[in-house]
Parts: sequence; C-alpha cells; structure tokens
Amino acid sequence: MTLEELRAKIDAVDDRLLDLLRERADLVTEVGGIKGRTGESYYAPEREEDLLRRLAQANKSRLPESSLRAIYREILSSMRALEQSITVAYLGPPTTFSHQAAARHFGTAVRLLAERSIGEVFEAVERGRAQYGVVPVENSLEGAVSATLDRLMDTEARICAQIFLPVELNLLGKGPLEGVRKVYSHPQPFGQSRRWLNEHLPGAEFVEVSSTAKAAELAAKEAGVAAIAGAMAGEEFGLPVLARSIQDAASNVTRFFVIGQRPARPSSRDKTSVMFAVKDQPGALARALEPFEKAGISLTRIESRPSKRRPWEYYFFADFAGHAEDSEVARALAGLSEVCSFTRILGSYPDAPAA
Repeated sequence: MTLEELRAKIDAVDDRLLDLLRERADLVTEVGGIKGRTGESYYAPEREEDLLRRLAQANKSRLPESSLRAIYREILSSMRALEQSITVAYLGPPTTFSHQAAARHFGTAVRLLAERSIGEVFEAVERGRAQYGVVPVENSLEGAVSATLDRLMDTEARICAQIFLPVELNLLGKGPLEGVRKVYSHPQPFGQSRRWLNEHLPGAEFVEVSSTAKAAELAAKEAGVAAIAGAMAGEEFGLPVLARSIQDAASNVTRFFVIGQRPARPSSRDKTSVMFAVKDQPGALARALEPFEKAGISLTRIESRPSKRRPWEYYFFADFAGHAEDSEVARALAGLSEVCSFTRILGSYPDAPAA
C-alpha cells in the first residue's frame, strides 16, 4: 500500500472518529440536562476513573495505557465543558507542578485559577470561587506537605480525587552551566536534587523562593543564574534546559488531592482518608487501629501532626482501601470513633494508579 493510500485510510478513520465524538457530545448534552434538573454533580471522578480503567483493560491497540488515559482525559474535559463550565483552583503561579497536576487531571476545557498559597486554594473552594481545588499532599522523597495536612484539620471541603504526578526537575537557564553562580527554586526541589547540586554546582548560591515558576521568572532576568523547575516553566519564560532530570531519585512522584464540596460516590476501587485524635492513654493508638485489623482493611499511610490547639496533642492522618459507604469500612470507622476523642472522614475517592 502506498503512502497516499495509507493517508487516505487515516483520513477516513478520522472522519469516523469525528462522527463518534459528535454522537458522544449529543449524549453528554442530554446527560447534562438531566443533571441540571436533579442537582447531580457535573464532575463525577468515580465515573471517570471507572471509565478509564475499563478502557485500559479493553485496550487492544498499540497505544500504552498512559497515552490512552491522556487522550480520554482531554475528551472527558471537553465533554464536561458541554455540561457546565468548571473552575479549578491550584497553587500558583502558572507552570508550577500543581498547575501541571490540575491540567493533567481536568484537561484544558476548564478555567484554572492560580492562588498564592495552599490556604487560598482551600478558601477558593470553601467560598465558592472555584468548584474544585488541587493541592499537593506528599512527595515520594520529601514526605508530607504540612500546609495541606494542617488545612485539612479545619476545612469542610472533601477530598474527591487524587492525582500522581511524576516530577522531573530540570536546571533551566540561559547558560552555560559552568557559569551558573546562583540557583533559585522552591525548598522541595532543592531537597530533591541536593546530591546533583553538590556535585555539579558546589560553589553556587542556592536561594529559596515561593514556587518553581517564580524561580524561572527570576532566572530569566539575571545573567549567571539558573532555576530548578519543570519543562513547562522553561517554555513559559524562554529558558533552555541546562541539565535534565537532576532529581536524586528517578522515582520522584508528588501526590495531589482534588478537594470539593461534594463527596465522590463509590467506584470499583476506592481509597478513604481519615483524621483522628487518640486519648492520652497507653496503647490508645493500637486500639484505634484495631477496628481496621478486625475488618481486614490495610492502612496504606499514617502520619501524625501537632494539633496546634494544645501542647503535645497530635492528630493522625490515615489512608486505607475502600469507600466510607462500604459496609466493612463503615464498621471500622464506627469502631474508630468509639476509641478516639475525635474523628473526621476527609473523603473517599477513586484509587487512581500511581504514575
């Protein structure tokens, strides 16, 4: 078959795809009308994740799952926009990793609202300036993001989805590498690339700033200066990559929460996050975890944080498999409440795969 013949076949396939997208758009518009009358949420993370899981399992093409998910994320974004315009707040400014996580999860057919702090992302959701917010919660190298955990203690917003974003840290600058005397970045990227920096830029000054985007903006204005940031920031500020993937560990992943006012419904595979405080008694934490052991529920994460209300009082954050509406999970949570001085379900959400 000639190249022209193959291209003609591809054109015919594209025409069929266009017809199918039109048909899907018509159906989605009808669904949006029903949701408008019933008050149902236009963004359904449990439905979207189950769809992506089903398509990945049924995939017989040469496309890897990551590509299939990326394509359908954008289709879902465009279709969702036919039902309702959605605003998503994130920790800005633009080009930060939080920006990338929000765009990756919600696609381009949403309004993205850059906020100056994690607290302001929560406030945007709580006050209705945004329907959803994207906040970092932990990094595979640096651990928990304290500002997010602290804010989860007080908010009425619920966790309704999670996002895993592989973090590639690049040294950006107008070069050359040997002329770099100062490096700007957020504290976390410095911690995640300390070994590389000590080896390749031992005499440079390292200056912490509010975000990787701010670092790139400053580096673009000064000679002999570089920034540690993602590729998106380099494109935005016209900075070439002087060194790629400088993070000390290849598996550098940041986990984000999507927060909103409405809880997610059960999907085929879920995770729940809960916060609790134990009584000041010997063995109190062991008794708090016992209901999960009895129910056969595995905790995937547990983290302690000072309550900031009384000295030496701590809250515990835990993640575990299952949805709060599942009968076994409900029994475990009831048992937790009986032995704790305080409990709060932070949200149940689809257990999206790690990147």
